[in-house]
Amino acid sequence: MTYHIYHIPGQKIGVTRNLNKRVTEEQGFLPGEYEVLFTTDDIDEVSQMEIELQKSYGYKVDRQLYKNLFKPKQMRVNATEQTSTFPVPVSKLKGRLMDSIGHTWVTPQGYRFTITAASIPWLVSNARESMFNPNRCYVYNEAFNKHMQSLFEPIPNEDDSCCVGDYEPFDNIRCWAKDRGIYASGDVKTQYAKLMEEAGELAKAILKEDDIEFVDAIGDCVVVLTNLAYLGGYDIEECIEAAWIQIANRKGQMINGSFVKQTMPEDNTISNYLKSKTATL
Repeated sequence: MTYHIYHIPGQKIGVTRNLNKRVTEEQGFLPGEYEVLFTTDDIDEVSQMEIELQKSYGYKVDRQLYKNLFKPKQMRVNATEQTSTFPVPVSKLKGRLMDSIGHTWVTPQGYRFTITAASIPWLVSNARESMFNPNRCYVYNEAFNKHMQSLFEPIPNEDDSCCVGDYEPFDNIRCWAKDRGIYASGDVKTQYAKLMEEAGELAKAILKEDDIEFVDAIGDCVVVLTNLAYLGGYDIEECIEAAWIQIANRKGQMINGSFVKQTMPEDNTISNYLKSKTATL
């Protein structure tokens, strides 16, 4: 299920699952007369974002969250000894899973499964259409259980020098990334895309005022930045040191909650820093 936040300039900001029906057919505005501000599969995220944007643009704020106006029926999962079957076709499984995050079921052999943001990609990729009903799909319980267990199992190191020991966070991150082939197969472009994904998770945590997700998202951003720096030929410690040298004596003022630096002549601090590092090699 995909949700869109639309903006009719000077009038309103709202949420819909069908732009043509809601905005054009019902309200009479053609595509060029409105804009789409945000799109997501997460009903919680779109509900919070709508309120924030209404406040930001100075429009009337809805009394109820969108998710409280539209509550999809909880998906009932039919669990047997071998499989867990979902009452939707494969093509619609992702949307229904997103709407059912937090839903839990127990299989006859005692596996307790919960729909989470982390489990949805696997479920969508491994779901098979039922041979008896094309409007139903299923996954194998044993495979799903092993996948969920693998998320919490460390990958053994072949190189003992790369084992996590004393708490040296950036070294640990680089060892972890090396063991998983991120440096061998990744590049700065893939890590930048990952950084944008994690930044989106951070934005979601801020909107939801979720402290656990907030801390987790910031940590994930640091991990990705560490790998991005490494793949770009630098250690993140160097990047932090260079940035600190540049901002240590920076002057400016707080404007609308943000620090705005004082306009200065061209700053070559980082360029000079990198030249000095190169000269010492």
